[in-house]
Amino acid sequence: MTQIKLLWQSKLVLLFVLPFVAAGVVLQAHWWAVNSPPVGIWTLGLSLLLGLVVLQFRAATPAAAATGFAITASLMFSTVVFPYQPWRSALAPVLAVSLLAHFSTRLGWGKKQRMGIAEERHGRTASQVAANLGVAALVSYRYGLAPPWFANTGWFSHAGLAPMLLFCLGLAALAEAAADTVSSEIGQVLGGRPRMITTLAEVEPGTDGAISLAGTLAGAVAAAMVAAAGTLALSGHRTMFAVSGAGGVFGLFFDSLLGATLERRGWLNNDAVNFLSTASAAAFALALMAALPQRFIVP
Repeated sequence: MTQIKLLWQSKLVLLFVLPFVAAGVVLQAHWWAVNSPPVGIWTLGLSLLLGLVVLQFRAATPAAAATGFAITASLMFSTVVFPYQPWRSALAPVLAVSLLAHFSTRLGWGKKQRMGIAEERHGRTASQVAANLGVAALVSYRYGLAPPWFANTGWFSHAGLAPMLLFCLGLAALAEAAADTVSSEIGQVLGGRPRMITTLAEVEPGTDGAISLAGTLAGAVAAAMVAAAGTLALSGHRTMFAVSGAGGVFGLFFDSLLGATLERRGWLNNDAVNFLSTASAAAFALALMAALPQRFIVP
């Protein structure tokens, strides 16, 4: 009942993410169509293909697939490098997130049904997709302006590195999205009886804010896999992997903390928690990037 009353939060997340992302995709698609048509064709084509595949597997509703298309296209446009190869973009970590979410959700499906915690057959909704992937698109927008204080740090003393280092924030958000889903789904099946993150008291599987050792480890591995996929695809420095992976793990624990407090009290719904958790992952990555000395930045 509480989740139903808080549906306005899901709509707010969608309203916050989708118009900006969709407008950005339209503007960038036009720019690339004029300056380098293959970039626009490959980006829009592969993003659409991914959306259709997700829809075919009933992993998302039509509106969710359309939202995923827009976010994937935005992320791919934001990570274009030359010589251009479409797989050398954010498509790789987005695929990693999608595959990890799909297989972890299907793992132990029968047991989850018996426990009453299995995901609905129609798949994820548009607000769920925006909550999990929207922050990555927003913070990775290539033509956005960095804060003045951040632009004066060592990270921006090498102009060629700046766009990819900024993508660390988006990659951290993607890593958290995968970590959260995998941790929850694996923990419910293999983690045994979980404990509340705030009190360590044993609770029922599926309880907001509950964690298990197996679930947490699985989530950390998922974050590392997404961070590795993004770093390899973009030929990033090892710092990109470390920072984005650490951000993903931080966001995983922040998600559990929000679940144990604000969500259990009925102040936040799951979409709001997921959105804030991915944002916390990006913020933690930003803090790490600003604090690291320059010798850890340049290959």
